[in-house]
Amino acid sequence: MIVTPPPVEDAEGHVAEMYAGDLDADGFVFAHTQAMAVNPDAHLAFESLIRAILPSIGIRVYEAATLGAARTIGSTHCLLAHGRKSLRADVVDEEGLGAFARGDDSAFSAAEQTVIRYASKLSSDPGAMTDADTQELREAGYSDRQIVDITLAAAARNFFSRALLALAVPTDAVPGLERSLAEALVRSARSGGRQQATADR
Repeated sequence: MIVTPPPVEDAEGHVAEMYAGDLDADGFVFAHTQAMAVNPDAHLAFESLIRAILPSIGIRVYEAATLGAARTIGSTHCLLAHGRKSLRADVVDEEGLGAFARGDDSAFSAAEQTVIRYASKLSSDPGAMTDADTQELREAGYSDRQIVDITLAAAARNFFSRALLALAVPTDAVPGLERSLAEALVRSARSGGRQQATADR
């Protein structure tokens, strides 16, 4: 990573809050946090966007959209971070997350799997999307507001993940993730989620 982030000891304002959040939770400041600290106003705007999205769709659907997008983009940063968040929020258990890393989304509900597919297509070929894609969300039971917010959640993940990848931000180990599970998520990122589920092998 070529850009130089603000030093931890000199952090002020929102940058200090960003760093403190990592330090309090994990004892160190993640490289992706430091990269985003170069423009704290943009990071604050991103956080505001996520806060505006979450109320209508809830944490489960938000994480389904986030994980689906991150896997397709190939973002190790976001797969590891949101893999851990999904475990801690009881969105999925370790077995289910491991299956997801292998391309098997069956640990998620049918409606959530629709969100994962939608987020994946948005992240790989958005120009090919049509009303048929949003109709699948409608048929899964999502309202107009939820469809828009699912779209925003996946698009927001594209913004964040692609920025980190473009800046070549190093990927830190995420405390609290079992090693083999973390390795499976990294492999999934490298393959863009194209690995076949072990059950099909």
